[in-house]
Amino acid sequence: MHETERHRVILAAVRAAPMATVAGLVELTGTSEATVRRDIAALEAQGRLCRVWGGAKAVETTESHEVLDGLRQEVAPTSNLAAKHAIARMAASLCNDGESIIINGGSTTYQLVNHLIARRMQVLTNSFTIADALLNFSQNTVLVPGGMLNRDHNIIASPFDDDGTSGFSGGRMFTSCAGIGPHGILESDPQLIPVALRLMRQAREIVVMADSTKFLNMPSLIMCGFDRVTTLITDNRIRDEHLKMLANAGVNVVVAKISSKAERTSEV
Repeated sequence: MHETERHRVILAAVRAAPMATVAGLVELTGTSEATVRRDIAALEAQGRLCRVWGGAKAVETTESHEVLDGLRQEVAPTSNLAAKHAIARMAASLCNDGESIIINGGSTTYQLVNHLIARRMQVLTNSFTIADALLNFSQNTVLVPGGMLNRDHNIIASPFDDDGTSGFSGGRMFTSCAGIGPHGILESDPQLIPVALRLMRQAREIVVMADSTKFLNMPSLIMCGFDRVTTLITDNRIRDEHLKMLANAGVNVVVAKISSKAERTSEV
């Protein structure tokens, strides 16, 4: 990865979380710890980030605080962050340059951004935070639907069926959810369901990104049945009973391993 690409990756990482560790940046950039430290020093000299013990964080300005306050749901999730990182890394391994994909807005799908920075794809997303990050820190082609900006969920949602997405053909759609139960993929907010279903119509495969705690959450609204799910990516803390439920439903399950180091970092 060239220096310019590494700098894009590092800046996106410090923007996506309160702090990016050196170890995490080594994994994201595929380079050495010494190179990452030099990159951090160079970016700090340019005033683009701040060095901290063990890593880097975004420059603290009034403007950045205002942005983070507005995007906290997606950019700085506080729960199960290690699991979400592991799931996103596994999901990104399914993507290749030249492909067309769809990303439904959510705190788990937002973690895909760091892993897509060096890619060259066509990305349709209803999340304006994902769109903004990919636009500023990658060379992916970014498309968004038409509609209103929903501040509660940081997504673009149209009250009309024709939101401009019907002409897009995506190989895979990546989506998160509020819960998973015997009837399928669940949501808690009725406003999110028609938005997600509209995107699903344009995808050949549906990849659900859900950490293991989502199996313990049972909201009352069904977004879609298991028959619509191609692959479900979860973490290695999933219970056997939930794996059996997915197997009985014929869902292809991919389990992402949370490293003990990442888990300790997430808990701090």
